Amino acid sequence: MSSNRTLMVLPGDGVGPEVVNETLRVVDWLAKNKNINFNIKEGLVGGASFDKFGTPLSDETLADTMDADAVLFGAVGGPKYDGVEFEKRPENGLLRLRKEMDLFANLRPAMVFPALVDASSLKPEIISGLDILILRELTGGIYFAEPRGIDEINAEQKKGYDTNLYTTPEIERIGRVAFDMARARNGKVTSVEKANVMMSGVLWREVMINLHKKEGAGIDINHMYADNCAMQLVRDPNQFDVIVTDNLFGDILSDCAAMLTGSLGMLPSASLGSVDKNTGKRYAMYEPVHGSAPDIAGKGLANPLAELLSLSMLFRYSFDMKEEADLIDKAVSKALDAGPRTPDIMAKGREKVGTTGMMDLVIHKLEELTN
Repeated sequence: MSSNRTLMVLPGDGVGPEVVNETLRVVDWLAKNKNINFNIKEGLVGGASFDKFGTPLSDETLADTMDADAVLFGAVGGPKYDGVEFEKRPENGLLRLRKEMDLFANLRPAMVFPALVDASSLKPEIISGLDILILRELTGGIYFAEPRGIDEINAEQKKGYDTNLYTTPEIERIGRVAFDMARARNGKVTSVEKANVMMSGVLWREVMINLHKKEGAGIDINHMYADNCAMQLVRDPNQFDVIVTDNLFGDILSDCAAMLTGSLGMLPSASLGSVDKNTGKRYAMYEPVHGSAPDIAGKGLANPLAELLSLSMLFRYSFDMKEEADLIDKAVSKALDAGPRTPDIMAKGREKVGTTGMMDLVIHKLEELTN
């Protein structure tokens, strides 16, 4: 089946190009074996864009991205850019994309594949069967709100400050996504904030309570302070289903949950915007959680599975291709069962493979599953 859907590919920096290129091998496999095709465009972002254009995101790349039906993203950043002025740092290319596309809902699943139970730093009985979803508000809060800055107090002292600001509509829209996701899962939402010490947290809890009364039929909701949530994630993670929280706490808690699974190299994410009422289009970007990993960039050691699972999420949430998403997920699971591992998920007695070798195995399992 041919398609006129446009997939924008932004490999970025570090291991980003490596894992994106391996994931595109699965896109090619689907074209050859399933006759599923997309219009693919590629652009520069982050340090790669800064090196060529002097900016982490050019207006042309932004325009192409806004025109696309979905975005597959790699990673940005690296020590090479530590001395670059703040506004031109690679990470600001990603932040600008999120802001311009209004990608307010960041979905970070944390699940443990049976073959990787022993890869977690926690006991197997604690994390076996883990399948939770952290929903992070992505365009508001302390990373974007004003005022923020660094001011001089006197000749010897400065002060740095940020503002954690949320409005009722911002909290309501992420809350609605949480309810929708929970209805498709186990019907439980944990709303996380710091209402005991932060006024933004007081408002967050108030809005979530009222939203649940009005729109949360069939959903069980509880409220938890962020510090307690971090502790509970390592004490009893299976108590959670969907966790919804603000930008700052979501950033921290999702990385905490990532290590429950054994490796950041295994975790995908999706960032979604609102559905346009006139066109039905929803901006969306999909990326692995692991970042640019500059220490292993160019060595062929990166785990490509988080990027591939991000493609699976893209098929599921943007292209309504549940069958293909399920096929990829099953192939990943079977590839892990087979034994060979990249260094980040290496276990005693397993064969070590690199980025390409891991994807070779996944494609082999795709072929087995479809023959």
